Amino acid sequence: MDRRGFIKQTAAAALGGLTVVEAAGAPVRTVVHEKKSKVAPRAITMWDFSWLERRWPGAGYEDWDKALDELAERGYNAIRIDAYPHLVAENPDGKWLLKEVWNQQDWGSPDLNEVQVQPALNQFLAKCKERDIKVGLSTWYRLDTDEVCMKIDSPEKQADGWLATLRTIEEAGLLDTILYVDLCNEWPGDSWAPFFKARYPEVGWGNWYKEDSLRWMKTALAKLREVYPDMPFLYSFDHGTVERYEEVDSSFLDLYEHHIWMAQQNKGEFYRLVGYGYDRFSPKDYKNVVKNAERVYRERPAYWQGLLTDKIEAMAAVARRTRRPLITTECWGVVDYKDWPLLKWDWVKDLCELGALTAARTGMWVGIATSNFCGPQFVGMWRDVAWHRRLTSAIRSAQIDPVLTEGNEVASKLIRRL
Repeated sequence: MDRRGFIKQTAAAALGGLTVVEAAGAPVRTVVHEKKSKVAPRAITMWDFSWLERRWPGAGYEDWDKALDELAERGYNAIRIDAYPHLVAENPDGKWLLKEVWNQQDWGSPDLNEVQVQPALNQFLAKCKERDIKVGLSTWYRLDTDEVCMKIDSPEKQADGWLATLRTIEEAGLLDTILYVDLCNEWPGDSWAPFFKARYPEVGWGNWYKEDSLRWMKTALAKLREVYPDMPFLYSFDHGTVERYEEVDSSFLDLYEHHIWMAQQNKGEFYRLVGYGYDRFSPKDYKNVVKNAERVYRERPAYWQGLLTDKIEAMAAVARRTRRPLITTECWGVVDYKDWPLLKWDWVKDLCELGALTAARTGMWVGIATSNFCGPQFVGMWRDVAWHRRLTSAIRSAQIDPVLTEGNEVASKLIRRL
């Protein structure tokens, strides 16, 4: 398919005009707002734990000023990073030897690595503040050699870690730089919340809506809101039906951070056909990506595009009914990718472009990423400055739905911070 046929859009389309994106052979619904909001979405990127761990020569983040200037050059004005709250609570100035979570992916470190969270966190936040880059705080509860995170034996203990972290930021006068706080990435996945898995082994990955999980989240969030009532708080989730947000009472979340990828739709159909199984320490899965991924996509591009846009529209519809703002920092095509022999970025970028513009067009997203590969370590994605600028311009010019900006007390906490 000709690329111009893949995405027929103008700047007006991305801003909520009458032109639409054509995906899967049919137009994606365009939301046209009669009133233009005074605020606009932030173009956000996920720098996860890479911002602190990838600081060896050539890793991408050894010079924060350079990395942030390049980010701003590409039009991004928000970042989501790991604040390591369990380590801050244990000893904010301590040095920790972190275990690698994988060696096949380019997020974080592929081997043991030493970090010191403070004062590095506040130094990084100060540099973001200088550039009007807002920061969403999250955590992947990185395991160190002492496994400090396993000391979290209650939701109150989890909240205490975040309270300690926010206090160190507040004492430095940087609290206004924080856009929101995500208490745990992709809760309650065992890779990122092993302490929860140890206590509730029957609550698997993606089962955030189970009673034990709901009780834990509500308890932790309530304790945080007693001290910081104006801070938007949430847990982020990564897959499963978006209707869960209505099947259970999700009003305890100030916003939704739902990670959406084409590759996870229809029970992971794309990766099943590719033969990719998320192996973290062997290159065999990437060999299957090289062999099969682009071919599988090119054989039925309209089908795969449709899976992506349908999920985005479904998520927007749920958020509109529950009157919750959306931020997505991990998205839109494939979950895992990297600079690798025989792997091309063009088809991945096409899917990311479709996803970002579709989300912007719904009016329900107040923070939109272009992919989870938007960092200097992913050279093939990072070097296309024009591509980033085109998408971030559309994101930052998009209109926010009045359901979020007019008479919405919960959403206003986040809207004010944009």
